[in-house]
Amino acid sequence: MNVNADDHLRCSRRRGLQALGALVLGAGAGSVQAAGKLPLSTSLKDELARALKARQPLVVMVSLHRCPWCDEVRNNYLAPMRAQEGLHVVQVDMLSPAGTRTLQGEPITHNSLVSGWDVKIAPTVLFLGPGGKEVAERLVGGSPDFYAAYLDNRLTQARKAVAAG
Repeated sequence: MNVNADDHLRCSRRRGLQALGALVLGAGAGSVQAAGKLPLSTSLKDELARALKARQPLVVMVSLHRCPWCDEVRNNYLAPMRAQEGLHVVQVDMLSPAGTRTLQGEPITHNSLVSGWDVKIAPTVLFLGPGGKEVAERLVGGSPDFYAAYLDNRLTQARKAVAAG
């Protein structure tokens, strides 16, 4: 994927704001830890409906316990964007027997949902729009250098798709 100067500037600005936010949050005991949390999915149908009502995609992060790249994506990208920009994002744990509901409202476990999506690598970030369709290319794995640009590009694509209906 090509990263142009505008993407690089936007990413640098976002990283600066995230670092500033971490410093500000760090002033309160234990606040940085709380900022890194993402809600686990309990009902994709309801979570998608809330996102679409706000004219936004639903971002789903497929994670794995003790995965360092998952921690990086969660704590340094998605959780700050959720806190600062109101990003509609939920987490699905690859190996968890925890329950959620499908886009049709049927009960399912997180690990069965991940298998149905054919996700093999953590982290994988999906961007869901109307009808639960993926409206941007999945973001698979991590990248120490350009992750913010890749994420921004996918979000821009997903937001345009949702706005187009």
